[in-house]
Amino acid sequence: MTTQKLVKSTHPMLKKEILPVSAFDENLRTLLQDLEDTLYEEEAVAISAPQIGMNQRVALIDMEYEGLLQLINSVILNQSHETVTELEGSISLPNVFGEVERSNMIVVQSYDVNGYQVELTAYDDVARMIQHMVDHLNGILFTDKSIRILNETEVEAYFDNE
Repeated sequence: MTTQKLVKSTHPMLKKEILPVSAFDENLRTLLQDLEDTLYEEEAVAISAPQIGMNQRVALIDMEYEGLLQLINSVILNQSHETVTELEGSISLPNVFGEVERSNMIVVQSYDVNGYQVELTAYDDVARMIQHMVDHLNGILFTDKSIRILNETEVEAYFDNE
């Protein structure tokens, strides 16, 4: 198990557009394993390579029963005009939450670990998580898109109402 140290909100890696993966090799497999180990160590639902200081266009989303969704060189091709505003946070910005408006449906193009192109249509929470992760890979944090940042009392009230 190789967990990596998370970079926090002030780290320059979080604000830059990340380089695409060019080699689908053992280094990529190691990066994916490090991301997975760190994801579970942090008890998170998603993580991107820049969040551990790596300049590679890679992210993971824990899909619970479906396993891990690997996003390599992901690009959103299409998205619905229908949007939903919900609370978001990030392991790189502890104790910060904001309301973010995102498309309810997206089509994303990505690659698997072997370099094969895949296309996925995602809805609801999965679409939200993919958009959040693709933003990380484009140097955009959820706070850049937040309609408003919530204070601790507002966050507690938000979760009490769910």
